[in-house]
Order: sequence, then C-alpha cells, then structure tokens
Amino acid sequence: MPMFKKYLITGLLVWVPLGITLWVLNLTITTMDQTLLLLPSEWHPDNLLPVHIPGLGIILTLGVVLLTGLLIRNVFGQRLWDASEKAMLHVPFVGSIYKGVKQVSDTLLSGNGNSFRKVLLVRYPHPQAWSLAFQTSVPGDVASQLDDEMVAVFIPTTPSPVNGFYFFVRRVDTIELDMTVDVALRTIVSMGVVATPETVAPQLAQSNPT
Repeated sequence: MPMFKKYLITGLLVWVPLGITLWVLNLTITTMDQTLLLLPSEWHPDNLLPVHIPGLGIILTLGVVLLTGLLIRNVFGQRLWDASEKAMLHVPFVGSIYKGVKQVSDTLLSGNGNSFRKVLLVRYPHPQAWSLAFQTSVPGDVASQLDDEMVAVFIPTTPSPVNGFYFFVRRVDTIELDMTVDVALRTIVSMGVVATPETVAPQLAQSNPT
C-alpha cells in the first residue's frame, strides 16, 4: 500500500500541472479563435484551408494589437484616440467602467512611473504578521492631511494578485526588499511554493553555515 500511494502521488505530480497547463492553453486558443469571427466569411481560414488549424486567432489578435500600437504612436492616431477616449468617458455607466479598467491596466502595464515601484514588507493582517506589498503613489490631498511620512501600498491576495487591499502606512513601519516586482508576483501566485534564486540563496546559506 505505501508503494501504491507513492506511485499515485508521483503520477499526480506529473499529470496535474500538465493537465491544467493544457486546459489553460486550450481555453486561451479557443477564446482567441473567436476573433476570427470578425473577418468576412470568405476570409475565414476554415473556408480557405483544407483543415482546421487552431490558434490562428492568436496571430490575428497580436496583429490587431501591434497595428493599434503603431497607429496610436503617431501624432494623428494619438489625437484621434484622445478625442475618442474623451467621448467614451462622457457616456453614462460606460465611462465609469472604462475609467476604472484603464487605471488598473495603466498601473500594471505602463512604465511611466504609475506602476508598482518597490516591494515592501508591511504588518498585515495583524501587528505580529508580515505581508508582501507593492508601493504605489500617495495622492497629494492625502499626503497633506497626514503628519508622518506615509507610503501607499497595495497588498495583493493569494493566489489571485489582481485583488487585494490598498492602504496608507507609515514609511518607518515598512521594510523595503531587494526583490523585483516579477519575483514578488510569482511568490504570491504560487503561495511561496515556487522557489526563485532570490529565495533559494538565503536558505542554502542558512543550511550550510561556514
């Protein structure tokens, strides 16, 4: 029985991540292929090719995204988009949704200083616990109302870092880490299970003292 359990666990360790990966890939490819419906029926790959080739929607999606970026990068495209965006923001309900989504995407994707700046340790959810947090920006109106030097932090939840809590804490109550945002995100998503060079090195140093 112990050997049976050992072999069963070994097999699960192989097939569970493999199966989830294949499921995510299939879901992504199937979703992306829906963009092909935007093409005229006579341009559909299934009507032009003798066999169905999954994943062509990814190529179309990447092409549309790259073309959009190219158009927005020039002066005329930027002005046209600014005018369209202003008009969209004035549409009731739609404008509120778009504004919120845009702020989140700008924070996560942009490199203009609005993204996460540093990885910090803050005391949460109680004074005896520490949590990984990302430093963001403190609005000027908030900073002017506070006596101590404060920092704005976003504390993501595990394993979904898109959700979390936004706090203002005293800078002296935080610990700045020499950790990149990418490493911190991987640590949060994996709940600390995935080892990185940054986390393995201290462990090795502790286990092999000289």
